Amino acid sequence: MIGARTVSLPHLVRIKPGAIARVGIYLRREGHRSAAFFVSEGLPEGIVTAVTDGAAAEGVRLDGPSAVVDASFEHAVALFEALPADVGAVVGLGGGKALDVAKYVAFLARRPFFAVPTSLSNDGFASPQSSLTVRGRRRAFASHLPQAVVVDTEVCGRAPRPLFCSGVGDLVAKLTAVADWKRAFHHDGTPIDDLAALLSDATVMQFIAHPKDDPEGLRLLATALMLNGVSMELAGSSRPASGSEHLVSHALDVVAARPRLHGLQVGLATYLISRLQGGHHTARIATLFERTGVWETLRADPFSRDEWLRATTLAPTLKRGFHTVLADEDAPAAFATWIDTDPLLAGCFD
Repeated sequence: MIGARTVSLPHLVRIKPGAIARVGIYLRREGHRSAAFFVSEGLPEGIVTAVTDGAAAEGVRLDGPSAVVDASFEHAVALFEALPADVGAVVGLGGGKALDVAKYVAFLARRPFFAVPTSLSNDGFASPQSSLTVRGRRRAFASHLPQAVVVDTEVCGRAPRPLFCSGVGDLVAKLTAVADWKRAFHHDGTPIDDLAALLSDATVMQFIAHPKDDPEGLRLLATALMLNGVSMELAGSSRPASGSEHLVSHALDVVAARPRLHGLQVGLATYLISRLQGGHHTARIATLFERTGVWETLRADPFSRDEWLRATTLAPTLKRGFHTVLADEDAPAAFATWIDTDPLLAGCFD
């Protein structure tokens, strides 16, 4: 219990090489003899069979795999309605769409959720929300944190490089998110949970101590992204992990002709927002991006300058009652100046 509120936290956490083949063992240990199995469309067959073969060896029945082709509320409800009544748990394997849909199906069915990401592109696999579309518009739906988080660092290490950089971008956003949270507390009394804020900050710092895509770096990144979900659960809101930088990304999803990976949008917005907040974290973010290859990834596929300035204007209108630095500063003018003059941003926009 946190005050008068009950929180749900992951009970089983495995972040190590070869973990995917042991999902069946983890299901059995948690007392589950059957589970619904949802996967990302187009996953390599070997990854899927590692789970199914491992479950069969433990005598655990998997209903599926069912490919998640649409990360929508409507699709999630249809999958829930088709869920066998006797499944003991829900397993989601793959990227963000499959995990968000599987998480929401588990929430509707009141079944434990096993999150098995195959890349570390954002913190959604362990957040208390599911990001789904409703008639084409993206919304966040309340869900429960996973009962189990299973991250195979070998599998995640084979994911395309931009996905790793996206995860770094989503992680570093916690620095500006917490700063916005504190700003909101002083502006309008928005409640702040000190433990959740400290935990969110700490997740970034532990990865900064070893900012690499080697096995140890992947373990730290996975742990950090998972703990971001825990911080949101402790706070009872997205504040520890999401601030003005996420508003800019959400606005880009609306105005951009071709939205990019969530974490890449958020990461670049984080760098700009850090400057808008006074520059306290700017050098740290810039160095982290250099060491992890984020700058190189951003320059390989530049953003539209005009779309970013439009998104910066739209961003503060997207979430009523959610005070951030965007309400206090002339962000579009500042962004335009920095995009045109900051040498680190050279090549990130066209």
